[in-house]
Amino acid sequence: MIKNLNGFAHSWLAIIMFFYAFSAMAQGDTSTVKAQFALGVNSPSSNGFVSNFEANSINFPSINLGLQYMFMQKLGAKLDYGFNRFSNLENTLEFKVNYSRINLQLVYDASNVINFSNRLGLFLHAGPGFSIIKPLGSYTENNTSYLNGLGGLEVHFGVSDKLTVYLDTSYILGFGKDFSPISDGFGSFNGDMLTVTIGASISLSGCYYCGD
Repeated sequence: MIKNLNGFAHSWLAIIMFFYAFSAMAQGDTSTVKAQFALGVNSPSSNGFVSNFEANSINFPSINLGLQYMFMQKLGAKLDYGFNRFSNLENTLEFKVNYSRINLQLVYDASNVINFSNRLGLFLHAGPGFSIIKPLGSYTENNTSYLNGLGGLEVHFGVSDKLTVYLDTSYILGFGKDFSPISDGFGSFNGDMLTVTIGASISLSGCYYCGD
């Protein structure tokens, strides 16, 4: 698990450095390129477990890391990575699962829907991705992976020109196959997930030297 996380960390560091270098050359509007970091909770669907396995309805943590590029005023794209952990409900069979995903999404700025404050923004995002399931404890051999589709809504509050804090609610639809034999599903997961996170969106673009 540590090896996998280190691999993800190195990949994301390379991506962040690329976007940062690109944004420094572009010197565009502060809303053009943004890095996003969020922390919250998750709720896996009950139909993603085999019989006798059941997870808590609310689990911590959910961690999201993203890079967003707005190629038009209202339309953009986002590449993001999510890490989630959930565990068994009390008095059921004991297990823990690490759920990782990576998604490429379209982003639409629907802020014109909110008219009562220019500090508030509304963003819709959706796109395909890939989910990786890593059971812990007694069921480490029951790894699985599958395609997913994610859709979400972000409500942003502007702190400054370069920083907003936001609330994101996302639903991840899993396209996993049924476990066969059923023992492949012990301590594992192949269903949908709801996540609710709070985070910060930091601009990596803008006119850094206008005051010089």
